[in-house]
Amino acid sequence: MSSAVLSKAFNDLQDIGQAHRGTLAELFCKLRSYGVGAEEELLRVTKGVNTQRGILFAGGIVSAVSGYAMNMGLSRDALLPLIKEMAAGLVAKELKNLDHAAMTAGEKLYYKYGITGIRGEVENGFPSVVNYGLPALEDAFDKGATINDALVHALIALMTVVEDSNVIWRTDYDTLLEVQRIATNILSLGSVFTEKGRMAIAETERYFLQRRISPGGSADLLSVTITLYLLEHKEFPQDIF
Repeated sequence: MSSAVLSKAFNDLQDIGQAHRGTLAELFCKLRSYGVGAEEELLRVTKGVNTQRGILFAGGIVSAVSGYAMNMGLSRDALLPLIKEMAAGLVAKELKNLDHAAMTAGEKLYYKYGITGIRGEVENGFPSVVNYGLPALEDAFDKGATINDALVHALIALMTVVEDSNVIWRTDYDTLLEVQRIATNILSLGSVFTEKGRMAIAETERYFLQRRISPGGSADLLSVTITLYLLEHKEFPQDIF
């Protein structure tokens, strides 16, 4: 059910972006207004479970700015600069002066650890995606990897650097550092391309399940990685079965 809410939101936000004729700041206000209702619908269908808010925010911005760029006749190369322009100052505006009595999970983590989470990624034009997710995905496809293996490899690459608020919220900051070390070690072993790498991935999956470690922030950025890849290449190199 929540996936249906997200799908509708992304379609709606692309339409909003494509129809927009004002400034990027005005578009951001429209996104925020729409997002409030979409977030309420997410909470309704999940019966109050706080889930997928990160990808609603990040994916919604990508969708809306993609529509805006299309309307302006701009290429995909303009997308990230437009996002950075629209989100300039976002962290300062939304995280510097917090109402401690009404902080969200992400805001509490910023207050305690200085982690900017998905807001920081958006404001900086998704650096984790640009520098780690996309290069890993493209490298995997260049090596002939299946879609599943390519996505796993890109996720692991993201996990090496993402300050994953979901990991910290479920466990603690030290566990985030452990996740980053584990992901870095998997890459050093060859990731999905070697037997040692695959064994390490399987072992890590069992360990994460045991510890209830969920790199949801990295998974959200994997979704952004996929979106940007498809905007550039139009399709994956092989069919999805």
